[in-house]
Amino acid sequence: MSITPWSFSKIKSFEQCPKKFYHLKVAKDYKEPETEAMLYGTAVHLAAEEYIRDGTPLPEKYNYCKDVLDVLNGIEGEKLCELEMGLTENLEPCGFRDDNVWWRGIADLVILNKRTKTAYVVDYKTSKNTRYADKGQLELMAMSMFKMYPKLEKVKGGLLFVVCGELIKEDYSKPDEPRLWEKWLSDYNRMEQAFENDVWNAHQSGLCRRHCIVTECVHNGRN
Repeated sequence: MSITPWSFSKIKSFEQCPKKFYHLKVAKDYKEPETEAMLYGTAVHLAAEEYIRDGTPLPEKYNYCKDVLDVLNGIEGEKLCELEMGLTENLEPCGFRDDNVWWRGIADLVILNKRTKTAYVVDYKTSKNTRYADKGQLELMAMSMFKMYPKLEKVKGGLLFVVCGELIKEDYSKPDEPRLWEKWLSDYNRMEQAFENDVWNAHQSGLCRRHCIVTECVHNGRN
């Protein structure tokens, strides 16, 4: 078993509760059930991808996000949908499924403008509001873009909440890389130490009582 390749979702899962992370990602003796919200999110992502990439008309039920997708479509640059990215432990670009992949992520939409040395990285969100927006995902995507496309000077990141039409934005430039990598490598090292020491302490929270699937945990409300 290995803690790599890691991703934004792995780090967030570990931070939420190392014990739950162990059962879902390491031992794999529990499986997170697919919820209606997850299935809906997947369907919206696919519709947006086909609309941007292929010009396929949006299903009528998703027309609420057409205007904001049209704005993205109008931005100058090559449109790359569901872009798979991978980095080695030396932070060098590699294939998403290569044997030496250490980190990987998938960007819902990248708009690459080589003329202006700028890229837009967009992640679609189907939450109804931006209350719990987490820009950490954008940081990792931006840093990987600088590695994959060394001539880039700026990355404009955005969490696009397609239901309410809001865009949470953050701009990144090449000099930001060392500071941001230091932050994320620190987070990764904590996860790696838990793996090496085989210590997975539970974090009790409001999610334990009704929402955690790890029923063997003493904090699980169904015990």
